[in-house]
Amino acid sequence: MSKFILRLNSQPFEAIKAGTKTIEMRLHDEKRKQYKVGDILIFKKRPEEIDSITVEIIALHNYNSFDELYKNFDKVSLGYNKNEQANPEDMNEFYPISEQEKYGVIGIEIKLLKNIEKF
Repeated sequence: MSKFILRLNSQPFEAIKAGTKTIEMRLHDEKRKQYKVGDILIFKKRPEEIDSITVEIIALHNYNSFDELYKNFDKVSLGYNKNEQANPEDMNEFYPISEQEKYGVIGIEIKLLKNIEKF
C-alpha cells in the first residue's frame, strides 16, 4: 500500500468530504500509473492546504478521453451537483487536450476513510 498527496480545489474537496463525489478524474500520466487498488490518497484543500481528507482507492478506470469517462459514470459521482450540467470539456481547464491524447485519463474510484490517523 502506498500513500499519495494530491491537491484539490474547494468544490471537489467538499464533494468528496460529503461522500457524493466518488470518482476523482485525472490524467493517466506517469505519476497516476503508480496508483493501485488499496492505495491511500490524501487530498489537501487548495489554496491553504490546511484541511485534508483521506480516501482509499477501490477501483481504477482507464479511458482514452474524459468524454468516454463521463459516459460511464453519473454526474454526481464525478463531483457535479444534481442541477449542474456535466461537461467533459470542463476538464480541459486542468489538462490540455494534447496531454489527454498522449496519456489517456483515469477515473479513480475512492472510498472516504473516517477516523483515520493523520498522515
